[in-house]
Amino acid sequence: MIQIRQAQVDDLPRLLEIFDYARRLMAEHGNPHQWIDGYPSADLMRSEIQQGHCHVCADSTGRVVGTFCFIEGEDPNYTRIQEGEWLNDLPYATIHRLATSGEVPGIAEACFSWCARRSPNLRVDTHEDNKILQNILRKYHFSYCGIIHVANGTPRKAYQRFLPTGNPETTLPIR
Repeated sequence: MIQIRQAQVDDLPRLLEIFDYARRLMAEHGNPHQWIDGYPSADLMRSEIQQGHCHVCADSTGRVVGTFCFIEGEDPNYTRIQEGEWLNDLPYATIHRLATSGEVPGIAEACFSWCARRSPNLRVDTHEDNKILQNILRKYHFSYCGIIHVANGTPRKAYQRFLPTGNPETTLPIR
């Protein structure tokens, strides 16, 4: 059973280990360009923790085995979308920096279920080369919407999932 809680500053060293693992995993699977130059940095994650955006996924022993940021409200990077359109213009929450330690399966499912209980309208973006996350997003009913550009100007594939009932059971994967 995966438990989700708000991250604390004491979690930061473990989060940085998880991001190191995620960077290696992405590079091994054809995505060496997404989280480069130490991104996400300790300073960024400390800020996300202080703002209450960063959450951790813990296993049954309490060990942190995954993380993500959940941010309610408009994301400035999502204001303009190219080669497509968002599913709707309703209020939404964004999932950023989803990562796992690789030790426990089910981090994405736990994250998406938790987020769906808080917002029926979710958005996420990823690098063009991040085939792993793109497959996971399709599995959990996210629709590809188009291309957005992040703060440094690089393009990202943008996805959205709208569940008007907010029923977290609909976050289960497509079989």
